Amino acid sequence: MRQGIELDGITRVVGGETHLADIHLRLEPGSFQVLLGRTRAGKTSLLRLLAGLDKPTTGRLRVDGTDVTHVDVRRRDVAMVYQQFVNYPSLTVYENIASPLRLAGKLDAKALDKRVRDTAAALRLEPFLQRLPAELSGGQQQRTAMARALAKDASLLLLDEPLANLDYKLREELRTEIRQLFRGRPAVVVYATTEPTEALLLGGQTVVLHEGRVLQSGPTLEVYQRPANEHVGQVFSDPQMNLWDAEVSPEGRARLSPEVDFPLSGHLRGLAPGRYRLGLRAHHLRLVPTSAEDIRVPAHVELEEVSGSETLLHAGHAGLALAAQMEGVHRHASGSPVELFIPPSRLFAFTPGGPLVAAPSFAPQEAAHGPN
Repeated sequence: MRQGIELDGITRVVGGETHLADIHLRLEPGSFQVLLGRTRAGKTSLLRLLAGLDKPTTGRLRVDGTDVTHVDVRRRDVAMVYQQFVNYPSLTVYENIASPLRLAGKLDAKALDKRVRDTAAALRLEPFLQRLPAELSGGQQQRTAMARALAKDASLLLLDEPLANLDYKLREELRTEIRQLFRGRPAVVVYATTEPTEALLLGGQTVVLHEGRVLQSGPTLEVYQRPANEHVGQVFSDPQMNLWDAEVSPEGRARLSPEVDFPLSGHLRGLAPGRYRLGLRAHHLRLVPTSAEDIRVPAHVELEEVSGSETLLHAGHAGLALAAQMEGVHRHASGSPVELFIPPSRLFAFTPGGPLVAAPSFAPQEAAHGPN
């Protein structure tokens, strides 16, 4: 009976530097796991350890109840796809996909050919089977690497930021394909990314890593909607979540600055008097109010960044840094006055340096940019 993968107190120290710290995780058979974290969070270190390429300093790794902590990578049932396009340059697409099957030697020629062609069809590579990797586009090369990993039919498939080197359109296409490809498979799939939007689009389970530690793990939407602490909120927001110090009075009011003071309502109403950190994702900070309860913040423009059809406005108010992500191209002169509006129904409340104490309610379909 398959029990999945268990990481029990995994720590890895290299040259006095801690890469992974006391990691406890259980990866269920057939699950899709997203490792979400910034650069140097420990994602690749964890993937290499799962693959058997590296060994932990302390702790145990079990697969289906068997301790494989010190089992060599060549004896592991694992396949890996890297950020770089890793293919055999002298082999055709067909032979690249077939290579792990030939090495394993478990299929006869007919079964091997069927496996290769079925996998190529799933990844839309049929027209390119006789081409060499150098004759392919970047997206086709990465599809070939993924097809080789899929054809192996391993019980553990690891993907280390596989779409990072592709352009936006190709990333969008492959994200959709990846989720469909792995749906219903018995393998454990672990996908590493730095992008919160990618984690939300892929779904499944998300493990948030920061400085080699697991900050939170659970169903992806649940982690996004209820970040365990402000660090998780920051990692799972792009742009980063706005975080402001606030003082809650015994009268049930929150004070962000001498000019910004508002009554607590809705999910914030039960906050006890004291200091908090209030968080707001950038796409919820707006130039116009959406309800009478919205909190007006007079500010001055510090910087505007235009990216495609979106504008990220950076502003300041009484020592507070504010970032608003808006649809469309907006133009504000640096230093010019601007009014921003905070919807209190979208605020998170954390204890300073501690856990989440209040979170907004979310519609089931809400994803990276949430409701308007």
